[in-house]
Amino acid sequence: MTTVRQRRAGKGTEAAEDQPSEEKNVKPDGKILSDHTGGRLWNILSISVGGIVALSLGLLTSVYVATLHENDLWFSNIKEVEREISFRTECGLYYSYYKQMIQAASIQQGLHGLVYDNKTESVRTINILERMNVYQEVLLSILYRILPIQQYLEPVYFYIYTLFGLQAVYVIALYVTSWLLSGTWLSGLLAACWYITNRTDTTRVEFTIPLRENWALPFFAVQIAAITYLLRTHLQPVQERLTLTAVFIATFLFSLTWQFNQFMMLIQALALFILDCFDMLPTAKVTWLYIIQISALLLVCVLQFFNSMILGSLLISFNASVLIARTIQKNLKKGGLLNRLGKLILHVLLVLCLTLLINKFIKKSLNLESDEHIFKFLKAKFGFGATRDFDANLYLCEEAFGLLPLNTFSRLSDTLLFYVYVFVLFLLTVAAVIVAFQNLSGSNQVQFMEKMEEYTITLKPDAAYNLIHTVLFGCLALSTMRMKYLWTSHMCVFASFGLCSTEVWKLILKCIHLYTSQRTHVIKYSILIITLLYISYKFWPGIMDELSELREFYDPDTVELMNWIKSSTPNTAVFAGSMQLLAGVKLCTGRTLTNHPHYEDKNLRERTKQIYQIYAKRSPEDVYRILRSFGTDYVILEDSICYERRHSRGCRLRDLLDIANGHIMDGLGENEPDLKPSLYPRFCEEIKKNLPPYTVHFTRVFQNKTFHVYKLAKHK
Repeated sequence: MTTVRQRRAGKGTEAAEDQPSEEKNVKPDGKILSDHTGGRLWNILSISVGGIVALSLGLLTSVYVATLHENDLWFSNIKEVEREISFRTECGLYYSYYKQMIQAASIQQGLHGLVYDNKTESVRTINILERMNVYQEVLLSILYRILPIQQYLEPVYFYIYTLFGLQAVYVIALYVTSWLLSGTWLSGLLAACWYITNRTDTTRVEFTIPLRENWALPFFAVQIAAITYLLRTHLQPVQERLTLTAVFIATFLFSLTWQFNQFMMLIQALALFILDCFDMLPTAKVTWLYIIQISALLLVCVLQFFNSMILGSLLISFNASVLIARTIQKNLKKGGLLNRLGKLILHVLLVLCLTLLINKFIKKSLNLESDEHIFKFLKAKFGFGATRDFDANLYLCEEAFGLLPLNTFSRLSDTLLFYVYVFVLFLLTVAAVIVAFQNLSGSNQVQFMEKMEEYTITLKPDAAYNLIHTVLFGCLALSTMRMKYLWTSHMCVFASFGLCSTEVWKLILKCIHLYTSQRTHVIKYSILIITLLYISYKFWPGIMDELSELREFYDPDTVELMNWIKSSTPNTAVFAGSMQLLAGVKLCTGRTLTNHPHYEDKNLRERTKQIYQIYAKRSPEDVYRILRSFGTDYVILEDSICYERRHSRGCRLRDLLDIANGHIMDGLGENEPDLKPSLYPRFCEEIKKNLPPYTVHFTRVFQNKTFHVYKLAKHK
């Protein structure tokens, strides 16, 4: 198991972006000067200072996470094999393609090796560019080859510095979004500070560097910032076209770099759909956003050689259904309250039915089953029947796919983030409900509008979009812990916007009949400064301590295993084992694998289940036959899996295999009535006894405290 240990001694002022006031100032000498010129200069100064602060915070965040990574692993001092082992599970698999492109004789040969890959899955040739989102590794490897930096920078540092650099883009995008919403760059400053001080819950880039989300989320944040700007009123046509272009580019890059892009954008499309139904967004802009999502995804589909999972995505079906339904129901936003509610219900049902029909038709036509494991997982997770499906249970038993732990909220509360977030969320949700009701009722009475004036903040489309965005992604994070990083980063934006928004404080003070413009600004800036001082006082010492704590990568058993494979097995050898470990085997040794952690393929999922019979109660003959059917030369058994204690009974890998095979689980506890005892002992335990039924097929060739490697006999 990879661990870290203690390192041994050895080698200004801001201005809102509102329109300048039309009033005139009168000097004592009687000269009348317009505020227009002064207002423009003030805005330029504010934007310049805010921009400098944004760039500084982005760069500081990048340096911060890079320093944490170095301090945690002593990355600059450890051997290359140790560096590569530190890229755990699927991270190692993705980085291996970057390494493969770097080591190829030419760029053309490197690309050919990815398009016709026969080392990632034995006895199969697959197209890596179609199956996986690795264009970023391809681009980086090409840049490294053509730029004159080889003498100054190792390939691994070029790779990780790029990822840490993207963190700067991420923080700047969050900063800008908060600034756009509130009208003050101080709001962006607070959002960035919250992002950094809540780093445990906002990012994991420093220890999972090549993970796809670390590439994708910065572009997603840029897209949200661009959408926030697009939804502002009174944009010039040129500004609108440039912003739509920025949205498209960010959406395309987000889609290209993460295989789960379609599910995230589906939630985003749902947010747009809800707001459009309640007439809280301009319909024309919503239509453009639907089209951009479809266009970006289809372009990625082309680049990924018409990946079937993209073509069968719910996002394409949903967006197409909304556009079709809108064409059918042309008078959707006309009529009284009851009339519009009836039309709205019919519209939602029509969109739902069309989405299911279109998606079913596409999947039937193309015979798509790539994402069926996700729907099995969701069905079991939300209680629509128990399942014995191995793939679904594999996800259900992982903590990352469980509910968001309650201690997350206590950590977020320590920085005041969660308290502010809930306060702002409550206010804006109530106001949004009132305005949605007003829009549906079609009321245009002057008196009613005057009463509702204090709620006009929610009439701003950018604020309304970010409200629904945070609600929907909050629901996703609460249900699936791994997705919390999509929510917590936006939480920083939303809370800082609410705390620094003149409209929010105006709304509060009007409700308690204490509103004056001067009082609003005093309260807003006072609370902002107090919050920043509190965060600095409480968390600055901890950040300094964190930066001074030095550790060292330490995993001698895995290092020994990788060195043995490189020195004692042929380059063409095929290895079987756990998919997490095999990703490291490919990266460190270049050997051929039977299976790997990129799970978005039905054949691979079935293959992995078969390979994992090495941890089930199966006969040596069955296991040997299965392994040889995939061309296996060596099998690696891990004690940490065979004797697993990390999960409770029923969630250990061996238990999932027993249930899937219809066998009774080990240990004390209940079993389902139809499960039966196996005729054979557990393979991974029994093989170590060197009994004749096992030694005739398997010969142990390597062993340490963690791993046991067996060579398969080649019977005629």
